[in-house]
Amino acid sequence: MKKTGKWALDILLLLFSLVFLSPIFIMVINSFKNRAELYENVLALPSSFSFEYYRSAMERMNFFTALGNSLYVTITSVIIVIILASMTAWMLVRTDNKLSKIIFFTFVATMLIPFQTLMMPLMQVMDWIRSTLHIPMLNTHEGLIYMNVGFSSSMAVFLYHGFIKSVPVALEEAATLDGCSKFGVFWRIVFPLLKNITVTVAILNVIALWNDYLLPSLTLSDVGLRTIPLSTFYFFGQFTIVWNQAMAGLTLTIIPVVIFYMFAQKYIIKGIAAGAVK
Repeated sequence: MKKTGKWALDILLLLFSLVFLSPIFIMVINSFKNRAELYENVLALPSSFSFEYYRSAMERMNFFTALGNSLYVTITSVIIVIILASMTAWMLVRTDNKLSKIIFFTFVATMLIPFQTLMMPLMQVMDWIRSTLHIPMLNTHEGLIYMNVGFSSSMAVFLYHGFIKSVPVALEEAATLDGCSKFGVFWRIVFPLLKNITVTVAILNVIALWNDYLLPSLTLSDVGLRTIPLSTFYFFGQFTIVWNQAMAGLTLTIIPVVIFYMFAQKYIIKGIAAGAVK
């Protein structure tokens, strides 16, 4: 009976996997088709696997420039989030008073606010900073990174906060007695123990920031500054859509994230589970 139930569960999980993977399958096979084949049957395999549409898509979306922009914005944002969020969470955990609890719950509360309710006031504030303080917050990668860090830090602090509670205080006290500074205690003792949750935070933020379209579309206007999602969007015109090139562009967009996730996936469940229960 137990064996039958296990087989049924495995089959159910396989069916769910196929359902979730079907959009990717449709996207990939249609990226090799010409327009006639695509409109005839979107589920059929292409007559030939030619990379012609990938070359056209790369030229049209200025792929390597957009790839470099996305890598710069995503990697820089994630590194800053990891550094600031881990230090913030550590101080909030080790400073156990009312103020630290208020700050922590403020971080948690901001996770519940939809970005769409903030985007127009945010753009007005950024424009005021640019015009009054002469700090280029709009139409620059650095301004986008600044906003990415602000919107990504709440979740990161929440995850780090739960995980840091499992780090023994005795290790920090021993390091302090040996003459280690507070800065040294964190980076030499605490941070190396946060490997699993750090990879989890990195994965979640890389996926979110790499695929983000809305904030870059509000912030970046120059063609040379466009990230991958912005470049891909311009396949979808007001009157015509070049579907085969669009599918090729979308496939190129997800490849870097899939590769990153494959190398780091073993840490994500371990990190989230540890942060949730400890």
